[in-house]
Amino acid sequence: MRHLRPPFYLQHVRLRAPATSDLRKFPGVTRRLHTSPIYCTDGVYKDLTAMRVRTPWVEALRKKREEGIDPTKKSNTPATPPDRDLKPKKMSDSFHRVVIPLAQDPWLLDNYLNANGHIRLGTIFMDLDALSGVIAYKHTGEQVTTVTAAVDRITINHPLKELCDLELSGQVTFATGRSSMEISLQVAKAPVNGAKVKKEDVLMTCAFTMVSLDPSTKKPVAISPILLETDEEKRLFALGEKNSNEKKAMAKRALRKQAPNDEESDLIHAMWLKQLEYHDPNLPARKPQNTLYMSTTRIDTTQIMQPQYRNRHNFMIFGGFLLKQTFELAFCCAAAFSHSRPTFVSLDPSTFENPVPVGSVLYLTATVAYTDRAEGRSEDNGGNEGKTGGEEKYTRVQIRVDSKVRNIEHGETKPTGQFNYTFLVEKDVRIMPQTYSEFMIWVDARRRAERVRVTIDGLGGVDVDEGKDDGRESRVTE
Repeated sequence: MRHLRPPFYLQHVRLRAPATSDLRKFPGVTRRLHTSPIYCTDGVYKDLTAMRVRTPWVEALRKKREEGIDPTKKSNTPATPPDRDLKPKKMSDSFHRVVIPLAQDPWLLDNYLNANGHIRLGTIFMDLDALSGVIAYKHTGEQVTTVTAAVDRITINHPLKELCDLELSGQVTFATGRSSMEISLQVAKAPVNGAKVKKEDVLMTCAFTMVSLDPSTKKPVAISPILLETDEEKRLFALGEKNSNEKKAMAKRALRKQAPNDEESDLIHAMWLKQLEYHDPNLPARKPQNTLYMSTTRIDTTQIMQPQYRNRHNFMIFGGFLLKQTFELAFCCAAAFSHSRPTFVSLDPSTFENPVPVGSVLYLTATVAYTDRAEGRSEDNGGNEGKTGGEEKYTRVQIRVDSKVRNIEHGETKPTGQFNYTFLVEKDVRIMPQTYSEFMIWVDARRRAERVRVTIDGLGGVDVDEGKDDGRESRVTE
């Protein structure tokens, strides 16, 4: 285990005796401000950080300069050995478990709490991405580069009611021998030694899609398929295969390839007509106070990517950092839109398109893409009537966060991913698009909401009406 040196302001301070005393009698008196051990991390649990970051940045930078090779650039010479062992591997071979002792270590807990004393879900997402990398390399070996391609889903199963130690665990559950694999993870209350995690103690479940690349050419390379031994493993594999097929079908129906269907076109037309009424001085209709135009909900951030958030290959930012940043921006966007404190419900299928180099400039844009009545009735009247009675107390708010990256000279720009978060707010609020681009964002988010409503509660064989949290119960996560 690597012990990380604390920053200077947390190290033990040397205090001199009062000036009125004879200083020669007190040669270097020291006082410990606390006795708890300190581990300075980048927001990820120290064990996972040690597995992710293998080389100090100064050494990686020195090696890059001495060799004169930019590891982020593609090469024509493959670095992956052609005779790699690709025989099938068991699911259990990649299983990994980490216990984060939040209830035992107050200094570690400091890295996970927000101003209200609640656990920041963004830091848990960072841990999950770091854990998925550990699991992926247990399956593929160290000769390839493995990156996060997508987060297929993150859902809350049972809200956490008290601060406690957390167990993060997972394994590769779907791999056919091509370049990609699905990793299924869960976060639960840490059980007593030797005990199994109870169903009601599972906080969240999720699935990450990882892709293995040649370190030099950056092209996909084959990995070992999964060897299925038990009925449970066959069920998990079938679920991963279903998810893979659904993603391929979704890509074919994307709005960049197909126009909105008849139902969606009718909804767009109805909302456009409603806007005309709002702007016609000869008509009594006016936009309700609880309906906002999509363009007014946007929040943007810009930041430079520092090496402290690099992945194990040193010159790219690891996906967990992007999850944390996009989640917290989405939270702020939902809060600003609703004027209330949102509750996280799910991270819907989201993609990582291009890598983010260390030293580049990252741009994030969060937008309220869709609103839906929490009672389950879709907001498809085209008018967003905006009833203000107590009957519609809760609203699901879907936030879309788009990311792009530029080099420091602000030359080339690339999209790096799209992240889709759903929150529940205790307000009756509505969103209304105005331009054609905004209508396409709305339609895409509506499709996503419908898909999640139909499929996400069935994850892992759980009945639709049980086993998933709708965001209304109290919790200590945020």
